[in-house]
Amino acid sequence: MDKETLLDAIEAKRTELLNIAFQTGLTSPLAIEYSQELDRLLNLYDELHIRSLKKAQVK
Repeated sequence: MDKETLLDAIEAKRTELLNIAFQTGLTSPLAIEYSQELDRLLNLYDELHIRSLKKAQVK
């Protein structure tokens, strides 16, 4: 997955999370599920892009 696609997915999931949290509350099962999905996307971004940048700087 390229960086822009991943950033778009992160922003879309963040928007979904905010919308569902306003509708059902921050501790609703659906809000927690969306939050976990957002966490997975953010971790993937960290893994794929931030760490690769750090490795490139070390070399």
